[in-house]
Amino acid sequence: MPATTAYRLFDMTLKRREQLSPSMVNFTFTANDLDIATTFAPDQRVKLFFPPENQGSVGMAAKFADGEDWYSAYKNMAAEQRPPMRTYTIRAVRPQKKELDIEFVLHGDTGPASRWASRARPGDALSINAPCSHYTGKAIGCEWRPPANIEHLLLVADETALPAVMGIIEELDKRFADAPKPRVQALLEVPLKADCRCIPQWIDAHWLPREETRCCHGERLSRAVRTLPLKQPSTSAASVDGAEPAIDIDEEILWEASVPESSDSFYAWIASESRVCLNIRRYLINELAVPKRQVSAMGYWCEGKAHP
Repeated sequence: MPATTAYRLFDMTLKRREQLSPSMVNFTFTANDLDIATTFAPDQRVKLFFPPENQGSVGMAAKFADGEDWYSAYKNMAAEQRPPMRTYTIRAVRPQKKELDIEFVLHGDTGPASRWASRARPGDALSINAPCSHYTGKAIGCEWRPPANIEHLLLVADETALPAVMGIIEELDKRFADAPKPRVQALLEVPLKADCRCIPQWIDAHWLPREETRCCHGERLSRAVRTLPLKQPSTSAASVDGAEPAIDIDEEILWEASVPESSDSFYAWIASESRVCLNIRRYLINELAVPKRQVSAMGYWCEGKAHP
């Protein structure tokens, strides 16, 4: 396989289903060629392909040769034959066992992904477009890029970004196991109190279940970030970074990945519903004058819309 190929298609079989909480389930997949699957960062994005109605499998990898322009062919498929495609995060990959984990949020029969997850059992098939370990170029499909000299991290996520943020926390815990630890604040909104998970004690984690207050999605995140002791406002920061561009959240998916400087001490990673994410980003940049290069904000989904 060419070393320049970052992603490739895999046809997988569901090996294990593990209910993590009432709203979250982890699926472990296997395939003969998953020993060459990898991740570039803990928030690694991949595309999953779900069987169309009344079809048992997708078999995307079997349809195309390595390096073939599968995406153009996919777009040209008849609508009734085209498998629904959605973006997910790889939770873990174990090449030696030829296993790959994906966590799903269960939210009823509201779309092809949640519908499949609600019904899936070991032996079911699914296809994925995932990173390949043969690739030698620049890491793609991930936005977790904290500066080298980080002292203060802010992680903000709703349940759709929980797999990514849990991976980030695990990476931080391993990285700073025997080193002075940075200050890490995590705001994590989930549907239910029973969806909260164990976090290393040195992480200042705030779980925000919506069931306790009957708040709208993202409301608890937006409120909580304003109560944290963060960076003090600076009148000079806005002039350094320039004006904040206008974003039409109804027409665009918010995706503002930053590239901090190595000397930066603060970094914010935000992933949630797009409007919520945009509001938090604007609060940090416009009201607290945090430089834009220190804030990565990704709209993982947009309420009322389905994005692939």
